[in-house]
Amino acid sequence: MEIEVRIQGTDLADAVRTYATRRIRFALARFASHVGRIVVRMSDINGMRGGVDQCCHISAELLPSRKVVLDQVDVDLFSAIDRASERVGQAFRREIQRTRQARTRRESVRPLF
Repeated sequence: MEIEVRIQGTDLADAVRTYATRRIRFALARFASHVGRIVVRMSDINGMRGGVDQCCHISAELLPSRKVVLDQVDVDLFSAIDRASERVGQAFRREIQRTRQARTRRESVRPLF
């Protein structure tokens, strides 16, 4: 699992990078054999104006050939990271479950020749 963290517009770059990496690893640990490269981008959308504008964008490869992409916007950057990592874990679970169900359906519908 390779995680790349990119941060724009925050003074807490090292703390945020460490926190994001830890949360993503925790959320995707049980899917480690299915996880490829992960890119996490964090930014302050409105800049100095304030408001609900801290964005955490996660793009993760679901091996062998799928990709899970999501954005989470929140008031606090750490909250955005928490919710985004939780959502990416749920998305991986759903996609893996769909793949297994499709494989089961294909195997159960075999010709009787």
